[in-house]
Amino acid sequence: MHTSGQRSYLVLENYIGGKFVSCRNHIDSYDPSTGEVYCKVPDSGKEEVEAAVVAAKGAFPDWSARSPEQRAQVLNKLADLIDAHLEEFAQAESRDQGKTVTFARTVDIPRSAHNFRFFASSVLHHTTDCSQMDHMGCLNYTIRCPVGVAGLISPWNLPLYLLTWKIAPAIATGNTVVAKPSEMTSVTAWMMCKLMQQAGVPPGVVNIVFGTGPKAGGALVGHPDIPLVSFTGSTATAQRITECSAPYCKKLSLELGGKNPAIIFADADLDQCIETTVRSSFSNQGEICLCTSRIYVERSIYSEFLERFVAAAKKWKTGVPSDPSNNNGALISKEHLEKVRSFVALAKSEGGIIHCGEGVDPLDLPEQNKSGVSDSSRVMQEEIFGPVTCVSPFDTEDEAVSKGNGVRYGLSATVWSRDVGKVHRLAKRLQAGLVWTNCWLVRDLNLPFGGMKNSGLGREGGKDSYHFFTEVKSVTIKH
Repeated sequence: MHTSGQRSYLVLENYIGGKFVSCRNHIDSYDPSTGEVYCKVPDSGKEEVEAAVVAAKGAFPDWSARSPEQRAQVLNKLADLIDAHLEEFAQAESRDQGKTVTFARTVDIPRSAHNFRFFASSVLHHTTDCSQMDHMGCLNYTIRCPVGVAGLISPWNLPLYLLTWKIAPAIATGNTVVAKPSEMTSVTAWMMCKLMQQAGVPPGVVNIVFGTGPKAGGALVGHPDIPLVSFTGSTATAQRITECSAPYCKKLSLELGGKNPAIIFADADLDQCIETTVRSSFSNQGEICLCTSRIYVERSIYSEFLERFVAAAKKWKTGVPSDPSNNNGALISKEHLEKVRSFVALAKSEGGIIHCGEGVDPLDLPEQNKSGVSDSSRVMQEEIFGPVTCVSPFDTEDEAVSKGNGVRYGLSATVWSRDVGKVHRLAKRLQAGLVWTNCWLVRDLNLPFGGMKNSGLGREGGKDSYHFFTEVKSVTIKH
């Protein structure tokens, strides 16, 4: 802690080569529920990134030489330590990000520990390919080797959850890492660094450099000794990362935004559908890339659905993140609150009907439910990333697919119907990396995760992460 005048601040330090290293300059980090500065985050740049890359390169030979079983032991120990400090992590994540303590306690932190356990196990069960060419007296096989130093950049909406989703497979496969969390939500990453030594993570295997995207992130993705980058964030930032990486032909995994449709047919189980669609629209203040932001309802049940959905949304409570009776906390920042409100104002100006929700200061925004907005409107086309969803009718299956695919994004979609043939047809036709039917956010981490179109490049998950964080070699032996 650092005291300035009458106020004490939490002052974070970079974690480089197994040690905490102070930084000359800092960025203010706010408590979203109060709007007050409570933390000072390092404003790192090229110098700090260079030190982290040197440490990661130095640690790579020993770490990559360890067996998968030896690396898995370290990952499992780190998971155990996160679990042992679950409540501290949950309280810190809530204060830093604005989400409810309940959500952090039940979703973010347990999943963070699970990410390490999953990849500790997954890395033990991959096989490689072999082919025989008896007529030529040759045997061919493949081997997979770690790539080197992985550059990892994670977002502010699910801070530790998505940072560990990248660190775990990277180090499980034998790479070392330089990671940069969002400067707005850096505290739980810093807390995790305190557990590294106890978990048995050798110095330099995990390095965390805090700072802004343009400065620290730019130095990271433009570094010639970082051969691959995994990024979760906005499509606009991903375009800049691609440009910076192009001269070095880096491997890229980009998990970007979404404008995810829910398509609800007349034969849907409306009780289950409404309960789940409220959750899929508004969970974590709508600050999840997989949240539903466009709801298309078959016209014969449109009025009934809208009435019941609005009634259910009005019961979804927004307020102080520490209150367990609240479903949502605060949006991440004042700037983001203004962005979300501007979309609500735009919808009103274009003739949209606002069915529920009105902003409450400082950074709270109760759930917004809109109808009557044109498909071409920015409200229907752009990612809002807040507790806002739009409801619109459709008449035919073809029209539903056309509306669902009518944006530049393609991350996820949900389909609600009891007709097995129909859900299989839509799953095939919808341009989305993930399609849920009669559910939402059910995840098997073995399966590929990622989006189409402007929602990303590449996939992550059990086998996909293994392939991304390794290089494959074909070996031919003549005998």
